Amino acid sequence: MLEAGWVRVDLHSHTMWSGDSTTTPDEVEQAVLDSGIDVLCITDHNAIKGAQELADRLPCRVIVGEELRTHAGEIIGLFLTERVPFGVPPAEAARLIRAQGGVVYVPHPFDPMRRNLAEPALDALVAEGLVDAIEVINAKTSLSSLNRRAAEYAAERGLLAGAGSDAHVPMALGSAYVEMPDFDGPVAFLESLGSARCVGHHWDEPRPWSPRVLPSTSSH
Repeated sequence: MLEAGWVRVDLHSHTMWSGDSTTTPDEVEQAVLDSGIDVLCITDHNAIKGAQELADRLPCRVIVGEELRTHAGEIIGLFLTERVPFGVPPAEAARLIRAQGGVVYVPHPFDPMRRNLAEPALDALVAEGLVDAIEVINAKTSLSSLNRRAAEYAAERGLLAGAGSDAHVPMALGSAYVEMPDFDGPVAFLESLGSARCVGHHWDEPRPWSPRVLPSTSSH
């Protein structure tokens, strides 16, 4: 049972707007109900349109995010109002996120199977004060030692810790999340994340095959 005034937040998830996920809006909606997630960060690859469209539809609060690829690996921006272009240097990406009042979240920092941010680039971002939080539980990371290394890295540097399912299929949503005091906006989010508990387990099962016709996202 959660304490009164606390919420469950999945900090990292994907929908069909990501290109490598086929999770439709209907499936996201059902997955939220099944998982009991209170706040979902939708962090599609190099896109925010899906998160914006789902914000008023889902039975939970939605934080608009983007997992964008820099030339040195991936970074997530949360609380975005504009898409950050992919391919820019990590420091520029972080500054563009911060410029719109967003939160810089580094996903799967030591997992080479997840297009992790190269360690020298991560160290440089941290040294410049451009990292708000590190993902210490990524449900798609198969080696628990990599998640432990992320947790140790965050603790050693006084960085906030987060957790996310990295769900690319609906069944995976909510397999990793944080329990934290409720919040309103990015500043309160970071304050609450300091009291958060990271919860999760490994989930990387393939989606059962079935013939599928997805709505077009070409205009998004």
